[in-house]
Amino acid sequence: MATARAHVFISGRVQGVFFRAYTRDKALELGLRGWVRNMPDGRVEAVFEGDRGRIEEMLKWCNEGSPYARVEDVEVHWEEPRSDMRSFEIRY
Repeated sequence: MATARAHVFISGRVQGVFFRAYTRDKALELGLRGWVRNMPDGRVEAVFEGDRGRIEEMLKWCNEGSPYARVEDVEVHWEEPRSDMRSFEIRY
C-alpha cells in the first residue's frame, strides 16, 4: 500500500450544499485521513492522505461532489505524506 497525500481545491457550486460533510463521510468510508474546509473565495480546500488508489477514488468522487453541488474544477497537488493526521475532519 503506497501512502500518498493530495492537496485539493474544488471550485463551482460547492459551498452551502453540504459538500464538506459528504466529503468527510466519503473520506472516512475510504479510510483516508485529512481535512476539508470552505475558503473565502468560494472554493473548498481538502487534504487527503492514505493509500494512493483510495485517494484517486476520492478525487473521482470530488468531481461529482454532494447531490446539490455543481463541480467545475478539481485542482490536485500531490505532496509528500506527513502522517500527522489520525482521522478526517471538517475545519472551520
